[in-house]
Amino acid sequence: MVYFVATPIGNLKDISLRALEILHESDVIFCEDTRHSLKLLNFYDIKKPLKSCHKFNEREAARKIIDEARAGKTVAVISDAGMPVVSDPGNIVCAELKREKIEYSVIPGANAFLSALVLSAMPAERFAFIGFLPEKAGEKKQFLEKYKNLDMTLCFHSAPQDVERDICAMYSVFGDRKACAVREITKIHEEAVEFSLSEGLSGEKRGEYVLLVAGAEESENELVKLSEKEHILRYMQGGMEKMDAVKQAAKDRGISKSEMYKFSIDL
Repeated sequence: MVYFVATPIGNLKDISLRALEILHESDVIFCEDTRHSLKLLNFYDIKKPLKSCHKFNEREAARKIIDEARAGKTVAVISDAGMPVVSDPGNIVCAELKREKIEYSVIPGANAFLSALVLSAMPAERFAFIGFLPEKAGEKKQFLEKYKNLDMTLCFHSAPQDVERDICAMYSVFGDRKACAVREITKIHEEAVEFSLSEGLSGEKRGEYVLLVAGAEESENELVKLSEKEHILRYMQGGMEKMDAVKQAAKDRGISKSEMYKFSIDL
């Protein structure tokens, strides 16, 4: 049997009794980073053979997991923190297990973005988990365009070195919105800092972040139902200069500024 086991995202005591039971009973544990996982396993005096399963060797690791399971062994799969598969290795393994008709289960537990959603106090009746953004600036913006009209809280993961660029990309696509940066969840320096995309997040960036961004206002969605000229005019009536209005309306509609400009010539 193969088990995908959630591990703590900060405080090592945030692990379920069942997770500890499975880890103790496993014949082998596949880890994202064996050195990182040893801290948790040593804390609970769990001594098991460790093998790597990370994003660069996941398909190869999947074959090893299948072989171990077929040999009748109990296999645990863990990531560095939180739930495997969710912005962590494991999805390829799941797909291969399904394809090979090998039974597997999940041991639920800590999850960073759900914990951050609670700490942010942002609307949680509906939300979308987006995860990490692409690295290149152009790809970030293109990726974000797909989500700008969702009227629900958007949840992102962001590494400390990427936070400022990610927020800049969000502002360029979404416009100004309320946001919250959550980091160090369950640790001593846990914090949830509210900010606006236009102002950005101040201070030194340390630790992994979850960025929560407000969804599109209903008015934003309604604007795209107007004609192109009415759309531009609505922004101008709100105080925008014409070229700024053209630029924003083009972003709203996902078209180029030059294509939108022709509708503003006689305004």
